[in-house]
Amino acid sequence: MTFHFCPTCGSTVYWESESFPGYVIVAIGNFADPNFPAPTVSVWEESRHPWVSLPPDTPPKRVAKQG
Repeated sequence: MTFHFCPTCGSTVYWESESFPGYVIVAIGNFADPNFPAPTVSVWEESRHPWVSLPPDTPPKRVAKQG
């Protein structure tokens, strides 16, 4: 994986993975627009901080299809 960071604050902006060639993964937290579409997939639920709560209708983690 290759991570790309903000040169000002050091936050992760996006990353790329050899497992998903041609895809760029952008953290949803990078968008301040309240009209931005809600996430359709949740990842890393098992290791989230205890203070993070997901909406009850959040779909379970899915494996993206390649190709």
